[in-house]
Amino acid sequence: MLGERIKKLRKQKKLTLEALAGNQLTKGMLSLIENNKAQPSMESLAYIADQLEVEVADLLEVISSDELRDILEQVEKIYNLDREKTPEKYKQLIELIEPFAENLTQGYQAARILEIYSYALFRDDQENWLEVAERAAKMFDQLNIAANRTNIAINRAFSKFIIHDYDSSLEIFVRERSEIEANYAYIDPMTRLDLDYHEAVLHYAIGDSESATRIMEQAINYAKEKQLFYRVDELYRLAAAQAMMSNNEEKRRYYLEKLKQYGEFADNQGSLLFYKLLQVMLLTSEKHDYQKALEEIDQMFVNQDDLDFFDPWFNLEKGKVLFYLGRYEEALSYLEKVVFPDVHHPFDLSLLYVVDTFKALCHNKLGNKEEAYTSINRAMANFQQLPETPFKTFTEENYQKLFA
Repeated sequence: MLGERIKKLRKQKKLTLEALAGNQLTKGMLSLIENNKAQPSMESLAYIADQLEVEVADLLEVISSDELRDILEQVEKIYNLDREKTPEKYKQLIELIEPFAENLTQGYQAARILEIYSYALFRDDQENWLEVAERAAKMFDQLNIAANRTNIAINRAFSKFIIHDYDSSLEIFVRERSEIEANYAYIDPMTRLDLDYHEAVLHYAIGDSESATRIMEQAINYAKEKQLFYRVDELYRLAAAQAMMSNNEEKRRYYLEKLKQYGEFADNQGSLLFYKLLQVMLLTSEKHDYQKALEEIDQMFVNQDDLDFFDPWFNLEKGKVLFYLGRYEEALSYLEKVVFPDVHHPFDLSLLYVVDTFKALCHNKLGNKEEAYTSINRAMANFQQLPETPFKTFTEENYQKLFA
């Protein structure tokens, strides 16, 4: 309400009623205005705004520009919190934004608050997130801000990606990208890399490796041309992962080396850990050098205090190696440590879903037929909705061997 805004601004400026009233208003009249029991004339409103050193529009708006700025600072602070350490952050955002969300109509601050509000609603499984996202998207279109508009497009596609509806996710993304490129005469290099990276990820998810490779290599070359490191880490990881799935040894060796070089150059531990993981996988699956693979994994556990995101994958690889070495009880102990992180790409899921296949193989060797049956069926059910990968084929072949 107008009166409440005037009172709040007066207190922020540390003014008394008498000081704000000055020589043009009485203390009593100003008190009535602040308590919404009287409406000031435009002349009085202009005087009050001048005394408070704000624009009349700030008093008339449901939310002043200063209030919006303060709210956005709070919203950004909560939004950037680590979700694992603050699991309630999306509910906090909803509670903070919801009371005034309907009154956010224009300007970057309002659009950004709505953008984050839509993400919070989505994460909280509330159906109206799409409506809020559309409002924010239109405002960014009016402001001609491609980066934020692109983030909303990615999130729309992501909503299908996390339920493993990869075809719909790609369809939404391609449509959104076409609209963005049609409406924006200029798209900044970082936003273009965002578009290329996510489109490559989605093509790869549906098994279209040819399109994924083309877009991915196009993005890597563009990043080099613009001398940008943005998304290079993710692009090389994606390229290396794709190469691992192919039979092209030359391309595999090339992208693994690129991933390593980038990790060393940028001191990027994520890239180096991923490189190490892929190297161990090659030792296990192709070279069958299980002892060397085990030494590499144990060295990783010793040298890295916290493998963080990659911990499940290294536990899985150790379980696999121990199985091949005939140490079935030990293998199961490491396979049981594998906790699925919040990942949704078929490559990541394939790597993780194979854990149940190896559990089945260990149980079978130990004579635990019922546990083996349960594990292999769980693996088959998980792989059913994923595109073809070597891990899916491996699971299907072992299902036939175990339970033909």
